[in-house]
Formats: sequence, C-alpha cells, structure tokens
Amino acid sequence: MFPDRTLFPFESRYFTLPGGEKMHYIDEGAGPAILFVHGTPEWSFGWRELIGLLRDRYRCIAPDHLGFGLSDKPLSADYSCKAHGERLEAFIEGLGLRDFHVVCNDFGLSIAMSSVMQHPERTARISFFNGWMWPLDQDPHYAGPARVMRSFFGRWMYKWFNFPVRVVMPAAFGDRSRLTKAMHWHYKMALPNPDSRVAAYRFSHELLDATDWWAGLWAQRDKLLDKDILVFWGMKDRFVPPYELDKWVAALPHARVVRFEDAGHFVQEEKPVEMAEALHDFWAQTPGK
Repeated sequence: MFPDRTLFPFESRYFTLPGGEKMHYIDEGAGPAILFVHGTPEWSFGWRELIGLLRDRYRCIAPDHLGFGLSDKPLSADYSCKAHGERLEAFIEGLGLRDFHVVCNDFGLSIAMSSVMQHPERTARISFFNGWMWPLDQDPHYAGPARVMRSFFGRWMYKWFNFPVRVVMPAAFGDRSRLTKAMHWHYKMALPNPDSRVAAYRFSHELLDATDWWAGLWAQRDKLLDKDILVFWGMKDRFVPPYELDKWVAALPHARVVRFEDAGHFVQEEKPVEMAEALHDFWAQTPGK
C-alpha cells in the first residue's frame, strides 16, 4: 500500500489551489510552525524522520509541490520555479502562517526564498541545505547536463526511465546504505509513470530557463542579512558541490554552518537526528526576527 503508513505515519491533507488543483501536505504537532519545502525528485516523505523528531514541540507543515508526491499532476500546469513559488505563496496565505520557521533544500530553497523575499516579516528563522539561489547557466557543472536533458535522449531518460529517482538519487547519497529499498520505493511510487514525471522533467529545464528568476532573487539577498540562519551542508554532494556553500558563507557571514563530511545531497535522509538536535538548539538560542 502506498504510502506505507508505518514509514509515513501522517494524516494526508489537501489544499485547493486557486486553479482548483489539489496540493497534498502533512500538518503534524503543535507549537511554532515549521514549513518544510522540498526539491526534486522529493516530496513530503523525505521530511518524515525530521518531523517525527520535531513534532513534539513544533507544528510541522510539509507540502508536496504540484506535480510531486501525492499532489495532483496535471499535464498542462506551469511547473516553472516561479509558478511553484506562487503556489507556495497561496498555500502560506491559505493556512494563515505567520512567524514560521523555514527548512528547505535543492530547488525548494529558491522556491521558499521567493516567498521570504516578498514577505520577510512573516519568517522567524531560516534553515537550508544543499541548494542555490543564483543563476546556473554559466556553470558547466549544471549547464552541460542540463543541455543533455533537453535532448530527445534526456527527455526519454527522465520520463520513461525515471532517471532522477533510479540513478541520480542513489548517487547523491554520501552513504548509499541509507537509501533502503523501502525508502527508494516510496520515491519511485510518487512518480510511477511518464505522465507523472512532467514536473520533475521541467526542473531539468529550469536549470537554464530560470536564470532571470534566480538572478532576481539573488539581487535581493540582503533581505536575509537580518534573519537568523542555520545552514547544513552534505559535503559529499556530487550534484550541488561544496563550492556552492562558499557562496552562501560569503553572502551570509552571520549564518551558522554545520558541515556533514560524510553526507551527500539528501541531508535530511542521512542526518535527521543531528539536524533535529541542531535545529532545537538554534531555535532555542536565537530570538527570531
């Protein structure tokens, strides 16, 4: 049965977007709110261990972007980063979230930050890991593979072979033994056929197409200077390399940084206990703004 409620023991809820699509989310616990924003090919399942560790003190909210997880996957939807940001903004407004913490990664980092930039007064504290908020089109590490993915072969790899789940995800772990068969199955089942993989494939295009959008966000990065920020980084990430962390450290010199030398891209899957402890300490020691 998908999802297996022994691994994902949370009540599924649905938020109706302005266009009528259903956006799946989980909302667990009580207390100050934490908004978890995932990347690709992830969904709220990836936050399950962190939420299990944090929901005794916090209200943990984790949506699935449209086209991912248990959310609707309309073929004709706009799956650009900008559109995902607008839908997240509608979700935040719909739930009436204020003074909340943000935890985000990968593509979800910039999607979440697009909301933070619009309404910085709503966000109490920010934590992120292994993601970016600047153009990638001039970096061969991203631009080369992105051009391959735009080819017929790349489209086949994404839509028919489920390349990001079958190949990229295992390779992105620092310790592949952390990706159990049961966990991997949940990521595969969330994108079970070619039509369900449209949004994930669109993200491969956004590596080049979202250049102007990311440039606009990066130009506003000073809005983060008065925020309490905790950065985690999996130093064995082959896909968002450690040199991207250097950009964050230079831009946000006040941020606290926790490096995991033996973790890869999906830090929340490899280091949930350590992350939860660090987040508890961070939120307890910072006043929030």
